[in-house]
Amino acid sequence: MSTDDEVIDQRDFFRISDELALEYRRLDSLDELKQAFHRQAPMFDLLTDLHVLEYESQHLLRQISERDRALAHYLKVVNKRIDLVGQALAMQLTDDLGTPVAVTISEGGMSFTADEALELGQLLALRLVLLPSPLCMLLAGKVIRCDPVAGSSTTWSIAVGFEHLADAQRQMLARHILQKQAQEIRAAKSSEGTP
Repeated sequence: MSTDDEVIDQRDFFRISDELALEYRRLDSLDELKQAFHRQAPMFDLLTDLHVLEYESQHLLRQISERDRALAHYLKVVNKRIDLVGQALAMQLTDDLGTPVAVTISEGGMSFTADEALELGQLLALRLVLLPSPLCMLLAGKVIRCDPVAGSSTTWSIAVGFEHLADAQRQMLARHILQKQAQEIRAAKSSEGTP
């Protein structure tokens, strides 16, 4: 019989260290997820919808590209313009959420530090802004580990497993993780090439 620690260590997901804007709230049930943030920012919802629409339309852009390269190029330019507006909105949203937090994140969950202990099994609403995309996500999670940080009596290391991720959310997380990994590989290669 496996313990929760063994399950965490056996995840089949790539994990990366990252910094993102994070806000969380306790939930009594998953039904409360959408209402968890009373002051839910309209910009957050807008950026979330933009990313979902981009994900859902990628196959259409590939089909258009096969038939009409000029139209596909134009649509990519329009998409880039929308991304730039989204980045500006995300910067403002990130300022509203506060200083980015260091996390370890995968498609299956994340870990972060908090100023309070959370009970094992506690459901959370997690509002994330992953940069530099900016990718805004409202996810449900369950606390699977809560340990005091060594040398501190007021900081806790929290591990959360994501609950009921939609396929689009999982794919967007995977894409963000792969982009970050590629960015780290390019940075390592460029630092090796410089004397």
